[in-house]
Amino acid sequence: MNVLGIDIGGSGIKGAPVDTKTGELVEDRYRIPTPEPSTPDAVADVVQKIIKHFSWKGPIGITFPGVIINGEIRTAANVDRSWVGVDGRALFGKNTHVLNDADAAGIAEMTFGAGQGHQGVVLVLTFGTGIGSALFTGGKLVPNTEFGHIEIRGKDAEARASDQARAEKELSWGIWAGRVEEYLLQMERLLSPNLIIIGGGVSKKAKKFLPDVTINTPILPAMLLNEAGIVGAALAATEK
Repeated sequence: MNVLGIDIGGSGIKGAPVDTKTGELVEDRYRIPTPEPSTPDAVADVVQKIIKHFSWKGPIGITFPGVIINGEIRTAANVDRSWVGVDGRALFGKNTHVLNDADAAGIAEMTFGAGQGHQGVVLVLTFGTGIGSALFTGGKLVPNTEFGHIEIRGKDAEARASDQARAEKELSWGIWAGRVEEYLLQMERLLSPNLIIIGGGVSKKAKKFLPDVTINTPILPAMLLNEAGIVGAALAATEK
């Protein structure tokens, strides 16, 4: 079954039809920069452009960078605050299913990527504009964990260790790896995971920093890279 997956991010909104049996994109992904300000109506217009680009009529999965409970958006850390309280399905349409972006990426990695076959506690972290998190136990998702907002040195972890923080502060890969390690050690203490998967856009550069990160838990780079959100959104819409 093919499902259109759309991934709403802080810098870009991208989508593609996905073969949910294989996890492969059946057409080239289409990306549009996230509008400024990133209000619900402005983002919904971009989503409709992506839907129109593929002439899509079937089910659609959509990721959002925030907590989603029963379709309602409860937090909006890296987009416009006017999202809080919005009913995602009412905004995007009846054929849509909206879920947290990191949860979607985690679903994709657990199904087709680095987490396949792992039945213990698996923590998937996406490093990008912020730090997204998805927690799995026995292959089942614990939704809306938002571990990127735990406090480290008096600040949100993502303010220190996200990929955006690395770029804005012009940190070397080695210095940034130290911040990532400090964050992962905290996650290790809190959750005692069996595996940590590092995703997000930075995962394709894993060789630049992961060798400098030393913790007890095994760490793997994500396999689906920037396609994880799209694939996970499509899978979640199928399950829904």
